[in-house]
Amino acid sequence: MALLSIKKLTKTFGGLTAVSNVNMELEQGELVGLIGPNGAGKTTVFNLLTGVYVPTGGSIILNVDGRQKSLYGLKPYAICKAGIARTFQNIRLFKDLTVFDNVRIAMHQNVKYGLLSSFLHLSSYRKEEGKLKEESLEFLQIMKLDGKKDELARNLPYGEQRHLEIARALATKPALLLLDEPAAGMNPAETAQLTELIEWIRKQFRLTILLIEHDMSLVMKICERIYVLDYGMLIADGTPDEIKSNKRVIEAYLGEDVSNA
Repeated sequence: MALLSIKKLTKTFGGLTAVSNVNMELEQGELVGLIGPNGAGKTTVFNLLTGVYVPTGGSIILNVDGRQKSLYGLKPYAICKAGIARTFQNIRLFKDLTVFDNVRIAMHQNVKYGLLSSFLHLSSYRKEEGKLKEESLEFLQIMKLDGKKDELARNLPYGEQRHLEIARALATKPALLLLDEPAAGMNPAETAQLTELIEWIRKQFRLTILLIEHDMSLVMKICERIYVLDYGMLIADGTPDEIKSNKRVIEAYLGEDVSNA
């Protein structure tokens, strides 16, 4: 069974249908793109997958280690614990906390000590906290942020804030990582570095990744399959080469007149 199976996913806001009967599947280890013009419903899909919005209809099934779990109606923290982590189009860090604490907080959902142990600072608490500190630093080293671990997150340059957000998502130890426009605001050199980083993360952590991105050079280079949304409906899916030559996709991005020119 697919790692993630989405069937007839729908979300309406009053009389507006933002997402309509979307079907998607992601296999273990895939790197898949989700693209479409502005307002197509891409981030709404992410918000449905992560519990920010409750679907109006349809199903979302996550299959981790052979255990199927419906994510329909679950709170964001429960979905994160089930194995899905995300970044945001507009960076959402704990900006008044240190770089180190941003990552350490993300790891606390997996701690193995209880409330009493934390109050009394028992050996189980001290051992687990030591492990969290060590692993948090490892994630910062991966993103080359260990030298800035004591700085406030708000003081990082934009590109490093993006990297910190990815480090925080990885710290939850997800099976599926959702990246919402990770290259937004980056220059070509930074985008090239990010492309290499995403590919490395996928292999290193054996992750499945679903990526929203407007930078088509990045999408076409690293995604194995691509889904295309337009006005909340899925209009195409296939390999990068298939999507580039798809008439409906060209019309959605450029308009029918251009497509017929």
